[in-house]
Amino acid sequence: MPFWMRSLRCLPLTYGSGFWSLITLLVLSNGPAYAEWVAVSVVDQAGVTIYVDPGSIHRKGDGVEVLELIDYESMQTVTGTSFLSARVQREYDCAGDRHRTLALTKLSGNMGTGQVILATSEHQKWEPVYPGSIAKRLWRFACNKQ
Repeated sequence: MPFWMRSLRCLPLTYGSGFWSLITLLVLSNGPAYAEWVAVSVVDQAGVTIYVDPGSIHRKGDGVEVLELIDYESMQTVTGTSFLSARVQREYDCAGDRHRTLALTKLSGNMGTGQVILATSEHQKWEPVYPGSIAKRLWRFACNKQ
């Protein structure tokens, strides 16, 4: 028996299990990093959940850029393209209560997976954020206005 194993034999069981738990944790945490999506709005009637990646939030003065994921329960078809999710790069004006889309990618699978169906990076015009709207919930989250 190797020397280091003989020393473990005389330690309480909790030390040995803690050691193997640490090894398991290190092995499992060595995978690829994925976005940590946080559900901000769920619209049950429409079968839509909107997520935000808090790690993507970038502040520039009164402006905030954030990556959102819109996930649909059923296939959506708009102008001949069918998709189950969309990633949206959006900008919020925290002082002016307005927002605009910077980039949009529609994907064939749920949760931002599958093939890219459509991708645009055209900056849209600023739109107001109306009270009680989903955009207002997303604006509050991005601008940290609880």
